[in-house]
Amino acid sequence: MSEGLGQEAEHQEDKRESLSDTDFKRELAAVIPHLRAFGRSLSGNRDVADDLVQETLLKAWAARGRFQAGTNMRAWTFIILRNHYLSQMRRSRFRGDWDDLTADRLLAAPAGQDKHVELSDMQRALLQLPQPQREALILVGAGGFAYEEAAEICGVAVGTIKSRVARGRAALEQILDSGDLPSRRTQETTDSAVLDEIMDDVDRLSRGRETRQDSDLDAD
Repeated sequence: MSEGLGQEAEHQEDKRESLSDTDFKRELAAVIPHLRAFGRSLSGNRDVADDLVQETLLKAWAARGRFQAGTNMRAWTFIILRNHYLSQMRRSRFRGDWDDLTADRLLAAPAGQDKHVELSDMQRALLQLPQPQREALILVGAGGFAYEEAAEICGVAVGTIKSRVARGRAALEQILDSGDLPSRRTQETTDSAVLDEIMDDVDRLSRGRETRQDSDLDAD
């Protein structure tokens, strides 16, 4: 009896902590520009980004009862968008073309900023990074997330994110300085090989996140 009452009280407390539909809509609408920017940073394609945002909004609305008032709506929806993007990549292996602005922002505060960087070269160099470093740079550089927020999204420690960002930026600069870049003519084959390796890491990371999320739901 007492256990049942406790569960009921906990359920009522969860309901009190959830946003009303009106408040949820307002907070969700406020992050749409951020979702669009993040979607384009990930995919490099405006149309793909719009599709990602639309699906994210639908998924977020369907799961609105699980969002707790006072928590970070932007980080919560970014996780949804990121997971959907990775799922789409696994299924279709699509690859977007990074625009110059996105590419430039990914190298914000690199080790050396006193020389001109050919953005097309940086775009190709980025694809040579390990997926965790690339993802960390996307979140912190292009996405504008704090290290703590990026760590929450990726499910790793803050120190790990900081290390990935630092190593990723250093690796990009080393690749650019060395000129060891695939030619545009052979880029298609090279990108396919890189994405195959990235997908292995993506699958592993996604499975770990899904397992943690399922455990959290079971605990609730």
